[in-house]
Amino acid sequence: MALLEIRDIHKSFGENEILKGISFDLNQGEVLSIIGSSGSGKTTLLRCINFLEIANKGQIVVNTETIFDGNSGEKIKDKDLRKKRLNFGLVFQSFNLFPQYTVEKNVSLALKLQNKENVKKYKNNLKNELKKTSKEDKKKVRLENKEKVNNYKKSLDDNVNVVVNNLLSQVGLVDRKNFYPNQLSGGQQQRVAIARALALNPKILCFDEPTSALDPELTGEVLKVIKGLKDNGRTMIVVTHEMEFAKNVSDKVMFMADGIIEEIGTPEEIFNNPKSSKLKNFLQKSLEEI
Repeated sequence: MALLEIRDIHKSFGENEILKGISFDLNQGEVLSIIGSSGSGKTTLLRCINFLEIANKGQIVVNTETIFDGNSGEKIKDKDLRKKRLNFGLVFQSFNLFPQYTVEKNVSLALKLQNKENVKKYKNNLKNELKKTSKEDKKKVRLENKEKVNNYKKSLDDNVNVVVNNLLSQVGLVDRKNFYPNQLSGGQQQRVAIARALALNPKILCFDEPTSALDPELTGEVLKVIKGLKDNGRTMIVVTHEMEFAKNVSDKVMFMADGIIEEIGTPEEIFNNPKSSKLKNFLQKSLEEI
């Protein structure tokens, strides 16, 4: 059964129709690479999947749950939008790190905000329980609850430290956790961005041209991290111009042109046996640019 189902996604900006009915499935642990010329709709599709843009039509299904139905006409509430986005992690091409924060804080920020919400809910639950307590016992229970909250906060904070250290170890940057973004190379910054995207353990990790802002010598270190994520069973969608990477790491490759899926198949089918003239021309041009 598919982890992600994209059904007939359409997106227009004014009269400019960017996506003209995109449909595909992705299974748990699969890597899908999306290739195509600039302007083909790749990034817009990724933004719609991550709810940074809202599609005009279509459906997004995660684990058999329809989390977006553009055919219903209902507007998504902000609180629901945040919850839907948690299914996905997105790594941008331009890193988008907070320059005023260290590597450690960049990676831990989302976790700490989530923990703040969890503590708030925990306190509310305790308050509701307190209402059921007899008047004589209220003072004692309040003191017990205060200790419970402190212990709960500490356990969450300890967990954040463990998660952040594990993620920085995974991307090879434990020794840089107290550095600021401007003290890192482009490749290191992108690896921090990957760790940050993984912090909330999304079901699907998405990359938008993760190496396009990097010098060629730094590209390899980022692609190596992504390959390591695949080896660990991560489900990923990668918009990329790196044809060798798409060929060697992907389970599926999708070629987009003019807002539609021109071809989709295994790397062998796409690269060794392209059927459409648009894909053949694209691959030929890619080879010429190498």
